[in-house]
Amino acid sequence: MKRISKPVFFIVAILIIAFACTAFVGIKYYDGDIQKTSIKGISDIRWGIDIRGGVEATFKPAEDIDATDEQLDSAKSIIETRMVSNGITDYEIYADYGSDRIIVRFPWKEDDTEFDPVKAVDELAATANLTFRNPSGETVMDGSAVASASVGVDTSKSTTGEYVVQLELNSEGAQTFADITSQYLNQQISIYMDETMLSSPTVQSVISDGHAQITGNFDAESATKLANQINGGALPFSLQAASYSGISPTLGQNSLTAMGYAAIIAFILIALFMIIRYRVPGFVAVIALVGQMALAIAAVTRYFPAFDSFTMTLPGIAGLILSVGMGVDANIITAERIKEEFRSGKTLDAAIEKGTKNSLTAIIDGNMTIVIVSVILLLVFGPSNILSWIFGESTTGTIYAFGYTLLMGVISNFIMGVWLSRVMLKSIVGVNFLRKKWLFGGEGK
Repeated sequence: MKRISKPVFFIVAILIIAFACTAFVGIKYYDGDIQKTSIKGISDIRWGIDIRGGVEATFKPAEDIDATDEQLDSAKSIIETRMVSNGITDYEIYADYGSDRIIVRFPWKEDDTEFDPVKAVDELAATANLTFRNPSGETVMDGSAVASASVGVDTSKSTTGEYVVQLELNSEGAQTFADITSQYLNQQISIYMDETMLSSPTVQSVISDGHAQITGNFDAESATKLANQINGGALPFSLQAASYSGISPTLGQNSLTAMGYAAIIAFILIALFMIIRYRVPGFVAVIALVGQMALAIAAVTRYFPAFDSFTMTLPGIAGLILSVGMGVDANIITAERIKEEFRSGKTLDAAIEKGTKNSLTAIIDGNMTIVIVSVILLLVFGPSNILSWIFGESTTGTIYAFGYTLLMGVISNFIMGVWLSRVMLKSIVGVNFLRKKWLFGGEGK
C-alpha cells in the first residue's frame, strides 16, 4: 500500500472540524450596534411552514384593476421567482382567475421575531419597477432593458471596496443606454426602484458596452435583495393584500429543539458504537461523519455562494437523516472489509489497501441509486415543473425539499465518507504506536 504522509491525517481532521464549527455555528460580527452575518449557521436556516409556521396572504390588483388571466399568470410567475430567488422553496401559490386573486403561503424569515404578516407580505407585493430617469425626472429606460443583475464589489473608491449591483443590459437596452449616456453626458441619471431613488450618478463617459452599475450604501444583504428584485422582474400591476394571517406550525419550535437534542444524542451513540466496534477506522469514520453533516448543512444555509439558501422542512430533515445513515453504512462496509482481509491473513497495510478497494464498488452502487432517485425528485417535483398540474404546488415543494437534502447529503458522503475518510485512514496507519492489527479490527492485541 502506498502510504500517505502522517501529518495529512491531522491536517484533514483539523480542517474538517474547523469547517464543521463554522457551518454549524456560523460567523457573526458587530458593526457598531448592528450584528451582521458573514457565514450563516444552523440558527440562520429558514424553517418551513410545518416547523415554524408562516403567512397566508391573498393579493388582488390595486385600484380595482380588472386583470386578465395572462396578467395574473405573469404576476404569479414573478412572485414565484421572488420566492425562489430568496431561497424559499416551501411555499404554495395559486391564482383564482374568477375573482382576480393570488393566494400565497410561505414561511417566516429565519430572523423574524415580530411575526408581523403585514411586514412579511410587503416584499412580495412590491412592484419592483426599475427605471432610469433624466435630470427632469422623465423615465428614459426601464427594467425591461436589463438582462440580469448581480452583486459585485467596487474597489475603485476604497481599498476595502463597497457593494454594488451590476446590471447587464440586453442588446436593445445597450443601444438605448449608449444613446442616453451620450445625450446626458456630464449630467445626472437617477436610478429608481418603484418611487425610491437608489442612486444618482453623473454620466462621465458614453457607456456602450451594455453594462451599468448601481451604487449606494449597500451591504451584502441589501445588494443581494435588490439584485433578486430586479431579476424577478416588475409586476404587471400593483398588488395589495386583500387579507393576510399567520399560519401555525405543525410541530412548533419546542419540537425542533427536541429534535436537535435527539440528533446530538443519536450522533454520540453512533460515534461510541463506531469507535468501540471498529476502533481506529471507527474514529476516522466519526470525523468524516461530522464533515458530511457540516457539508450538507452548508448546502442549505448558503455557506457556499454557488448554492442558494434553502427552506428546511420536515421532509428535508428526513433527507438529511437518511443521507447520514448512508454515510455510516459506507464506513461500516469499509471497516468490515478490512476485518475480512485480516481474517484471510493479510498484513496491516495490505488489509487496509485491499479492504478499502474491495468496499468501494458496493458503496458507489448503493449511493448512486440514491443519487438517481434524488435527481429525479428534483427534476420532477421542483417548483413549477411539468407535473405541478397533477400534484399541485404544495406537494411538489415538499418532495423537492426531501430530494435536495438527500442529494446534498449523499454528495457530502462521497466527499467525506468515501474520499477523505480513506485519505485519513491511509495516513493514520503510519503513526507508529497505532500500527497494531487489533486497533484496525484484527484479532488479539
